[in-house]
Amino acid sequence: MAKQKIPYSTLDTPVVLVDMDKLETNIREMSQLAAEAGVKLRPHTKVHESALIARMQIEAGACGIEVGSVDQAEPMGEGGIDDILIAHPFYGEHKLATLKRLLNKPELKVTVVIDMVEQAEGISQVGQAVGRKVPVLLKIETGGNRYGVLPGKPTLNLAKKLDQLPGIELIGIYAHESGAESTEEGVAKMALEVATIMAETARMLKREGIMIEHVSVGASPTFPATCRYIKEGKFPEITEVHPGGRVIGDILYMRAFGNTREACALTVLTAVMGTSHPGHAIIDAGWKTFGAESLIDHREMPGFFWNGRPSYGSIQSRPDLWLGRLAAESAWVYYTDPKKKLSLGERLEIVPNTANLVVNIHDKLYGVRNGEVERVIPVTG
Repeated sequence: MAKQKIPYSTLDTPVVLVDMDKLETNIREMSQLAAEAGVKLRPHTKVHESALIARMQIEAGACGIEVGSVDQAEPMGEGGIDDILIAHPFYGEHKLATLKRLLNKPELKVTVVIDMVEQAEGISQVGQAVGRKVPVLLKIETGGNRYGVLPGKPTLNLAKKLDQLPGIELIGIYAHESGAESTEEGVAKMALEVATIMAETARMLKREGIMIEHVSVGASPTFPATCRYIKEGKFPEITEVHPGGRVIGDILYMRAFGNTREACALTVLTAVMGTSHPGHAIIDAGWKTFGAESLIDHREMPGFFWNGRPSYGSIQSRPDLWLGRLAAESAWVYYTDPKKKLSLGERLEIVPNTANLVVNIHDKLYGVRNGEVERVIPVTG
């Protein structure tokens, strides 16, 4: 057997890589889009969960960061981030205790999102206990059917109640675009619809004497269209945008027009462990490494299946290979071209279907450039 050049030979497999050139390009392009539109950028960090990458985004111009849960805010604060928005509403004594610890750090600015007065009442009590007014955003339902209060009178009624609570300050409204048709036209349409709802809601609240200062929208697929609309002067009410996954990219976001395949910065480095079968090879990474997301919601798209199997990731520079089946710690890579076989020990880089899942499973990533490991990136959480 001919001797092979082994990529990243100092690393055992499976391991998660981040292409630093692509990461830095994605960060720069996101910051540039927001800057040209004259709107603040607050990236959601759910896709990388790394204070190090978050600091890179802030150094490039982001005003702060966004996390999903209140629990994720704590390690980000400990990692040196001093302006954090908690995007998911929360409730209960344990989560409020976490919020209290965050608010006891005077150098840390924490903004929370709510969609029920009961959530706000708990936050109000914490704010009073620590002697701080907690900035609060009201989540508006714009079609995602998850969190959010309906626009119009329901929003106004809740905003009036929030305005009366001590220990909090209603500073604005928040929306997240979700469920757009996976076409350029569909994504642009949703960006326009959500921006319109939010601008109208902001104007309504101000007419009623609720003088909000923050209007936030955002998602990776709609981000370029939203920035374009703002740049054209259509929605001066919008003050912040909060895309997330675009900075790393994956196959899910690619299918949703959130990033291109070429911009995907994260890959899983795996190695071939078995070639005893003629139709496939076995690699040393399975659903414990990739998660088990098949993107089955996209099954109507052309090329979704090969021989009845979905794909669990895209193999770099090898369109003839199909990652079609996962076990716990191994996976089947099928030959779509039987003339092109894999060799025992051969290494493959695979863009996962969902980078969120991959990052959440691991405690560190390896930043690489020009075929060399440049830095270790801790997963902060």
